[in-house]
Amino acid sequence: MGAADIVPGVSGGTIALLLGIYDDLVHNVKTGARALGSAARLDLSGAVERLRRVDWLFIGPLFVGLGAAVAALSSVIETLLHDYPEEMAGLFSGLVLASVYVATGMVRPWTARAVGLGIVVAVAVFAVLGLQNGPVADPTTFAWFGAGAVAICAMILPGISGSFLLLMLGMYAPVLAAVNDREIGHLAIFFVGLVVGLALFSNVLGYLLDTARDLTMAALIGLMVGSMRVLWPWPNGVGTISDNQAEVVDGSGLDWPADDEVAVPALLAVLAFGIVVGLTRLAARRASVAGPIAS
Repeated sequence: MGAADIVPGVSGGTIALLLGIYDDLVHNVKTGARALGSAARLDLSGAVERLRRVDWLFIGPLFVGLGAAVAALSSVIETLLHDYPEEMAGLFSGLVLASVYVATGMVRPWTARAVGLGIVVAVAVFAVLGLQNGPVADPTTFAWFGAGAVAICAMILPGISGSFLLLMLGMYAPVLAAVNDREIGHLAIFFVGLVVGLALFSNVLGYLLDTARDLTMAALIGLMVGSMRVLWPWPNGVGTISDNQAEVVDGSGLDWPADDEVAVPALLAVLAFGIVVGLTRLAARRASVAGPIAS
């Protein structure tokens, strides 16, 4: 998940869905968010009780691994994105398509309503990702807070990444500059937005999964399909985000590749798709064999 969050076109939520830990992630984040809400109301006993319900043996190693991946792989992936943008876009396209394939099996049955919702969401996301703003000059306090609240949703939402959401809001360059320049005040406001956004969105998403799981999964599948616009390998691919505050970056332009540019990205996409689907089927087969033995 940490490696995915570094890439502008991939979400950590997509990887969580692919690995079968998505429901546990949303549930634990929602429980932790409610603990923060209790603490904000000065209900310390309620906050402690909710924190006890968090599966720390799951969420602790998960976030340690996420942070370790960001620290260890950010420079490597950044270099690959810069030097091989089309190839990396092909590779991650295969991963997202595999996630879509795996997720389709989680909707039972596929009703006309679910299919229609998935198509509407996919078309809407595809269209919205064509809209981008230039960097915001001298962001207000609300802009810093809002950027954090919106970007954090990508952590538990399969599809579009937080980096690209910041780019669409015109806040990617200011946030990156604040990190590089250690602007503690701006980063503190951004962090508060992260916490509030995660608390609110995790509760909404958790409720939807509990009450209308199939329709919610269909919408998430549509989100992943529509977000493929960001990963389109030509002409920009995923190597498009710049830290130049004066530059307006177009990361969603569409074009057809030249004949000699197709082979390697397509091969990497097929390879990534095949590996993920193969491992998923192997895990399912082992689970079905282990079930009767364990019983």
